[in-house]
Amino acid sequence: MSLGQEPPQLLKQQLLYQGRKFNFEVSYLRLPNRSEGAWECIRHPGGALAVPVTLEGELVLVRQYRFALQGRLLEFPAGTVEPNETPAATIQRELEEETGYRASTWRSLGNFALAPGYSDELIYPFLATDLEKLDIQPEGDEDEDIEVVLMSPDALEKAIYAGEAIDAKLISSFMLAKPYL
Repeated sequence: MSLGQEPPQLLKQQLLYQGRKFNFEVSYLRLPNRSEGAWECIRHPGGALAVPVTLEGELVLVRQYRFALQGRLLEFPAGTVEPNETPAATIQRELEEETGYRASTWRSLGNFALAPGYSDELIYPFLATDLEKLDIQPEGDEDEDIEVVLMSPDALEKAIYAGEAIDAKLISSFMLAKPYL
């Protein structure tokens, strides 16, 4: 990815927080125009997301509690890319864990930056089709509160425009998948 001309000079870097899912650091830089400053950044390994479509054309979503917003958000199944794991492997595992579905056909929808003003996190969305409902109860992770929701693409689009579905990952991935739905 080419982002411009001469890169800034790194003067100093401080790790302020090292967490389970991300790190928070401050980098002190000298820009090509010689100005200097401090830039905060959340370092994240990236996430993978599925836009799962049943044989009947319904989307498989999850309604999940999100602490930062103090509420339950409608989202597509997703997860953090683990060390030594590809985004494709991450989302295949997460789809089964969160929803109890397995897809036999996967299509990459590219990637996008979630919040490039303060994070390096990239999301890797995939269209997941030819779904099979497994004979297992979705478990999710220990710290997740998830409800599986089936919804038509038209109903999801209405929820987005009504402000009822506000997750940026969901909205971006839905728009990327729309030509295939």
